[in-house]
Amino acid sequence: MSYERLNADNAAILFIDHQTGLSNGVQDQSYPEYLTAVTALAELAKAYELPAVITTSAEDGPNGPVLPVVAENLPGAPVIRRPGEINAWDNAEFVAAVEATGRKKLIIAGVSTDVCVALAALAALAAGYEVYAVIDASGTWNKLVQEIAVARMVKAGVEPMTWVAVAAELQGDWRADKGQELGRIMGTHLHFYGNLTASFAAAARVSTNA
Repeated sequence: MSYERLNADNAAILFIDHQTGLSNGVQDQSYPEYLTAVTALAELAKAYELPAVITTSAEDGPNGPVLPVVAENLPGAPVIRRPGEINAWDNAEFVAAVEATGRKKLIIAGVSTDVCVALAALAALAAGYEVYAVIDASGTWNKLVQEIAVARMVKAGVEPMTWVAVAAELQGDWRADKGQELGRIMGTHLHFYGNLTASFAAAARVSTNA
């Protein structure tokens, strides 16, 4: 097994069908958990200046527009509006946008995990990319469907991850550049970490004032 870590110079990130209408169907985790993970992943993409590609399906119909947390954090990312392709990799404009990033490691998240994420991930693998599926920043209709989708992707060679694992691997060392920004993102979106840092800061103030 070879292992080359994700970093800000070798990875790109794909947001597939994170749309307002589709997101209403996410039930394999709570909606707040899902939205928190998507928001954190978008903020990570912004903080580490990762090339990003956003794609939507039937945006003018019931699937709805891109979630604001994605669009607002990545205003410069191309948005590929697919007219009908279920698998984003079947859309030539989307594939061209991915190729234009110049990266071979693709971090993918989307709705739904079993369709929009899995199908694009498998196609990207076949095209020679290394693929990392961020499961908590993706969503589907129930937990069983999620588990089957993850099993299918893992069997093919996709690496399942969480947004926190992506953050930690990109950063590598708290002392490196972006360490403080990562601390802010984790403190905001990973509640135990926010409580940890807040309690430490409070204890430090008490000690200083004693």
